[in-house]
Amino acid sequence: MIPRSSRKTSDGARRVPPAAGRWSFLAAFCLVLAACGDKPAIEAEPAEALDPSIVVASEAMQARIQVAPIATEPFSDVLRVAGRIDFDRQRMARIGAPVTGRVTDINTTLGAAVKPGDVLARLHSTELGSAQLAYLKAKAQSELQQNARERARLLFAADVIGKAELQRRENEYAVAAAELRAASDQLSVLGMSPSAISRMGKSGEISSFSPVVSTLRGSVVELNVSPGQVVQPADALFTVADLSRVWAVAEVPEQQADLVAAGQTVDIEVPALGNRKISGELIFVGQVVDPATRTVPVRTSIDNADGRLKPAMLATMLIVSRPTEQLVIPASAVVRFENEDLVYVEIEPGRFRATQVQMGASYNGKRVVASGLKAGDRVVVEGAFHLNNQRAGVDPE
Repeated sequence: MIPRSSRKTSDGARRVPPAAGRWSFLAAFCLVLAACGDKPAIEAEPAEALDPSIVVASEAMQARIQVAPIATEPFSDVLRVAGRIDFDRQRMARIGAPVTGRVTDINTTLGAAVKPGDVLARLHSTELGSAQLAYLKAKAQSELQQNARERARLLFAADVIGKAELQRRENEYAVAAAELRAASDQLSVLGMSPSAISRMGKSGEISSFSPVVSTLRGSVVELNVSPGQVVQPADALFTVADLSRVWAVAEVPEQQADLVAAGQTVDIEVPALGNRKISGELIFVGQVVDPATRTVPVRTSIDNADGRLKPAMLATMLIVSRPTEQLVIPASAVVRFENEDLVYVEIEPGRFRATQVQMGASYNGKRVVASGLKAGDRVVVEGAFHLNNQRAGVDPE
């Protein structure tokens, strides 16, 4: 019997068993693997090396940057509040007519410098004439009753009249003296000085002309009268202001009112003066909130000896608020790239990660970190711009 492995096909060829074919294929595959085993395998790059936010700094780059830990510290925010220049109300006077009358003369002009006692205008007043006449009558009556009292005292001493008559004469004189004082006070209210009243009492001459005089040293900033105009004591004819000092006033939103207090430092920027900063401090912070605007008024006093500041000029008030504990970093640590704020955090010496952060207020070279970092993180505080150029593929040179 012929073995199965030696059997021949009908055409005389030797037939190979199926098992032998499989073993041949396996042997060939092993030879291929053995040949490949001598070649080094391709190592996969670390996943971190493919992270586009990672920057590896060369020794030259490390020499150009500075790394420091960040921490919380007292930080004062700067509130920018729209305001204006205004008169110093303590150096301002509204001057009106002392009596009802008609304006006959105006002796000043808008912008003129005046001092206390200067006559700004003259009025013709029948009211003043009537009051002067009443004073002269009261003065004459007082002198008459005074003489009667003196005669009564002599007669009483000579036992010519009784005590009752003497007392009557004395009472009549007291009433006349009171009426004279009342008439004099009325003339003072109508604008006459004590010296003018005394002169009129001696001369007996009545003048119906009343002067309107300045009560303050300064400049005439408002003139609301013209010749021939009939004016009342309630009318403000002139406004005189001392402009050597002015106020800067503003309205602080009630949400920020707790951050301001009298005595805090403030800078005022006036666009009309090229945004030149004028330093000062708050002298007043309102105690109530305006219900219409939901704001609190604040003001500061500014020296204006050169007269460059004009009332009603627009101004911006920069108020340094009370300090609060905030996480802050130097402004130089923040890089603006593709509408994002980035900070480079040190992972290990020479390796840094670009970290997106949300920034808050800035002042005096420092910025508040709203989110993205925590206290103790080591960040690049100088040279972050160079690292960002390297990460973005920009030639730092």
